[in-house]
Amino acid sequence: MAITKDEICKSYPLPVYNYKVEIDGQTVGFSEVSGLSIHYETAKYAESPSAGGPPGPRWMHMPGQESTATVTLKKGLVPTVSVATFFTWINSIQTNRVNKKDIFVRLCDEEGKAVVSWKVINAFPTKLDGPAFSASSNDVAIESMEVMADRVRIEVA
Repeated sequence: MAITKDEICKSYPLPVYNYKVEIDGQTVGFSEVSGLSIHYETAKYAESPSAGGPPGPRWMHMPGQESTATVTLKKGLVPTVSVATFFTWINSIQTNRVNKKDIFVRLCDEEGKAVVSWKVINAFPTKLDGPAFSASSNDVAIESMEVMADRVRIEVA
């Protein structure tokens, strides 16, 4: 049975390498993005035993508040982009005027059209790691930034 291109596009998983990241409306190239998770804390309640039921309390677990998200962004160090994107942003914390931004991570199809997007809401940087240096390596210098956000939302195109 032959499968059409449209059927493949609808039923096969998308490759993980075809994505783009937008910070404050500007597309920035990243080599890795991780931590796009939605997580809820749980609350544990003790319910009094009912008449004729088993002795002792019955424990119930209920969803609580949504946890904050910690997202890690890694990219090759390019002086003009790195200073404008990461260094200036994390330096704003030192003056106690942090600039919170929305970050979009968009998984794209083979034509570059966004299919699924993760919106990282009200993110601000909490950690900036410079590259690891080694005289015996010719790898690209990779910098890493961790941002904390209020929440992550998933949007399907």
